[in-house]
Amino acid sequence: MLPGSIQISGETLSGAEIRDICESLRENSVRLLSLRGCQLSERDFGHVCRGVAETRSLAQLNLNLGIVSNINRVKQLAEALKTNRSVQSLFLHGSPLTDAGLALLNPALSIHPSLVALDLGDCMLGDEGINLICGLLPPDGAKSGLKELTLSANPGVTSKGWGRLAIAVAHSSQLRVLNLDYNPLGDQVAGMLAVAVASSRTLEVLDLEGTGLTNQSAQTLLDMVENYPTALRTLILAENNISPELQQQISDLLSEGEEEEEMEAREVTAREKNPWICQNNSSAQMVLMTSGLGDSLLAETEM
Repeated sequence: MLPGSIQISGETLSGAEIRDICESLRENSVRLLSLRGCQLSERDFGHVCRGVAETRSLAQLNLNLGIVSNINRVKQLAEALKTNRSVQSLFLHGSPLTDAGLALLNPALSIHPSLVALDLGDCMLGDEGINLICGLLPPDGAKSGLKELTLSANPGVTSKGWGRLAIAVAHSSQLRVLNLDYNPLGDQVAGMLAVAVASSRTLEVLDLEGTGLTNQSAQTLLDMVENYPTALRTLILAENNISPELQQQISDLLSEGEEEEEMEAREVTAREKNPWICQNNSSAQMVLMTSGLGDSLLAETEM
């Protein structure tokens, strides 16, 4: 039987329900476990963590909206992740971790062999927390790191912390999605991020919704998209003080770049399928025809 999913939201979980969840984890029959906003006792949370440690099938763990509510739970989750080898996506959005809690969790995150997506939005982080997160975005070729990172709504981070993150993003060889929405970034931080995007060879999605940007930021981002080759495909600028015209210009340029990449990908696919076909020259012409696009690069996330 293929692993399935357990998704529960906003419920008070009984001991019997927790036992069923843990049994399913031990039987390796769960690929996605989501207990978003649920209420469970300290003892039962410990049972779940032991189940997470033992399972070999769990790929996505969603403990959003306050499940990891104190330091003791952070410690138990950290111990579980030190043993677990299967979790690829960990969502802790809305957990009051603070920098101290993240410091306890970070060693397990740093050594986890499969983790590629991490949501620490609204976790009350500051600059020290950002410094730890930068370690999960190792420089080119150093080791494996995150492909998707969410840091929404962490207003305690200063421009110094965001600057440190921008440097890590610029040098990461794997990060594809970065969500910084609803942080008070402002134009100065947006300028640093523009430099990071221009330097990155992998970043495809950047969410800056509701981050206090103005037309000044938008013009910098427009210049970046217009004049430098980037991997960026999606830039979210909603709920900022940016003119619709500038937003549309940026969107159009990103769309043009994506269309060119798709055309190049089709040509490569055609050449791979038909290696005997000669390249265009003055005496021959070739029409390349392919069907379908590649798999989506972005995994669906749940808050």
